Amino acid sequence: MSYRTLISTEQLADHLDDGWVIADCRYDLQKESWGHDEYLAAHIPGAVYVSLNEDLSGPRTGANGRHPVPSVDALAETFGRLGMSRDLQVIAYDQDSGMYASRLWWSLRYLGHDAVALLDGGWAKWKREGRPTRSGDERRPAAVFNVDPNPHMRVTVEAVSAHLDDKSVLLVDARAPERFEGRNETIDRAAGHIPGAINHFFKTNLAGDGTMLSAEALRRNFESLLKGRDTSEVVMYCGSGVTACHNLLAMEHAGLPGARLYAGSWSEWSADPARPTEKGPANQ
Repeated sequence: MSYRTLISTEQLADHLDDGWVIADCRYDLQKESWGHDEYLAAHIPGAVYVSLNEDLSGPRTGANGRHPVPSVDALAETFGRLGMSRDLQVIAYDQDSGMYASRLWWSLRYLGHDAVALLDGGWAKWKREGRPTRSGDERRPAAVFNVDPNPHMRVTVEAVSAHLDDKSVLLVDARAPERFEGRNETIDRAAGHIPGAINHFFKTNLAGDGTMLSAEALRRNFESLLKGRDTSEVVMYCGSGVTACHNLLAMEHAGLPGARLYAGSWSEWSADPARPTEKGPANQ
């Protein structure tokens, strides 16, 4: 059996000695070294550290967003260096919600590796339950990661621009409502959202304890959002292509696969002042 969306802390605890790749993706946008420092202090036994900035993001040009997707070859080299291969189960976790770990989930799926799951509740739940931890740096033997990329999982800024007035494309923004509506923007060049987009804040996928809502609850929420549309019409974005992956994972867990990622997201879109923007609530 492979895990493809979520795994519970109880299930992972039962498989700690099975040779799975456990990836600690803790990160802080305001302090880049925080996640690695926390990992060195304590982590799930056997886990390797995966950095959003260093491992899951490509070179930045100032116009391609804050966390551009690396090339297929670069991702394959990174995953191999971390000891990942296509025949191994990968479990990703971060501090709590899965917002960073979901970017690793999407990246592996993009390269054709389906046996990857998010630890539901993350490090916070693992620690809360008093489960075993280990300190220091851990490394796995290098492996060969053979790729089978799926280019249909992502769209480019050119494709988004070309389909702005296309009613068969539904842009969904995963940022908090105050950022989507342009009431509070402290990260990117401009405030607001891509014209025609609607808002589904990724944290609405979570229960009060930081775990994912049930598949049934997620399905109801997303079906209310889609209003009968096919998931293939959905293009998910956020600030820099990170929390959008959380929405994509939640949709997959709800049995609604097929939505795509605009990885450059608002940080890429808003970098060019010639591109149109909107403020205020969604206008469907």
